[in-house]
Amino acid sequence: MIPAAYLRRLAPLFFAALAMTPIVNAAVQPPAGKPNIVLIFTDDQGYGDLGSFGSTTIRTPHLDRLAREGRKFTSFMSASSVCTPSRAALLTGSYPKRVGLHKGVLFPVSTTGLNPAEHTIADHLKQQGYATAAFGKWHLGHHPEVLPTANGFDAYFGIPYSNDMNHPDNQGKPKSGPAGMDELWLEPASTLTKWKTPLMENERIVELPVDQRTITRRCTDRAIDFIEKNQKRPFFVYLPYSMPHIPLYVPDDVRDPDPTRAYINTIEHLDTEVGRIFDRLRDLNLAANTYVIFTTDNGPWLTFKHHGGSAGPLRDGKMSTFEGGQRVPCIMWAPGRIPANSVCESLASTIDLLPTIAALTGTPLPANRPIDGLDISGLLTGTVKSVRNDFLYYSRDGTLEGLREGDWKFLEPRPAAANKAKAAPKPEVMLFNLASDLGETRNLAAEKPELVERLRRRMVELDAAIGTEARPAWKKSES
Repeated sequence: MIPAAYLRRLAPLFFAALAMTPIVNAAVQPPAGKPNIVLIFTDDQGYGDLGSFGSTTIRTPHLDRLAREGRKFTSFMSASSVCTPSRAALLTGSYPKRVGLHKGVLFPVSTTGLNPAEHTIADHLKQQGYATAAFGKWHLGHHPEVLPTANGFDAYFGIPYSNDMNHPDNQGKPKSGPAGMDELWLEPASTLTKWKTPLMENERIVELPVDQRTITRRCTDRAIDFIEKNQKRPFFVYLPYSMPHIPLYVPDDVRDPDPTRAYINTIEHLDTEVGRIFDRLRDLNLAANTYVIFTTDNGPWLTFKHHGGSAGPLRDGKMSTFEGGQRVPCIMWAPGRIPANSVCESLASTIDLLPTIAALTGTPLPANRPIDGLDISGLLTGTVKSVRNDFLYYSRDGTLEGLREGDWKFLEPRPAAANKAKAAPKPEVMLFNLASDLGETRNLAAEKPELVERLRRRMVELDAAIGTEARPAWKKSES
């Protein structure tokens, strides 16, 4: 008989080889014990910025391999089109409105943050004995009371808000726009001379300004070190990379000096760093007991042109409730648990990750804290075809704008007034069938007024229930 330990060592190699074939293999009996979780969350990366999601200009061999060995989710939604609300939703399993962080992004002068009373993914896993750590961009409040270490993480290393924000008052920033970003790319040392973004370790600033050229690599180094130190116990690594949010920087040894290739260079560097994590998981024989989830916080920042990404076939990008603003690339990988080389086209969202991880680890969520996420663990294995039938769309400042129900998407974006003296224009009513019109080019609202009215009523009903149960964000005391 072949020893069981020897078979366990061979398992990662077996599943990796099997994933290279076009056959979709069924999930097998998982190993005993709690699974490790690695959650990778990039910043402003578009739906069309991976080879496995259609890119022909960016080389992402490591993430493409992840897709071959795992499962692509092609209808996966972030709960917001901007940073802070999307991160709050990811960690709490709730629409941002439910946790009081729906009204735009936080800044260095903000006095609010993620309420420590919320039950995050990290809280849930830490209560089960997991080692928990966050390495990257937090953007849920920079005050000690709301940093990762106050929200379930044992350790934190990263920037407290976006990499285009300056400590302590967000003043003195360089010229923006594509031309401004070109100038910064041409002068790599500008990360130290033009910015004052802080780097934190736990609750303390350890570098000001942070050297953004190496921040992606250093966060990867920390993640690998954490995995190595905790390989004998279950661990949760949350890796919210600050790239490719502008300004873009990469290490000098991999930098392409051409500013028109800045975004491509940055994504390819990210892919390399993510590949290091997969390689280490395999080297340590942890692949067979680890779930890796890769996704991003919202769509690409299109106004920055070659410093921003691509939404692929989707309409618009960041700050929009069109699909390009909130439909994001997602890959889930767990050899032997998730079928290789498979695709899930069913609607799912970042808000579903908390209840799904709870199901995967076999522990119930608190009954006294309602959330909006659903357990989609059946979608990971393909044993269930659909779980979520509807999804709400909120604008970047938290205004209710739309509802998806099945393949139908009702949208009523509210344009801003030209100036404060004038009333805002009447919102355009839109209805799209995403099954036949993924690019949202054919407005069917005039043809289906009854459906429009039913979806509007349902949207308002769901939003009202969230508002009734909403919990406050943390707010700094005035004293």
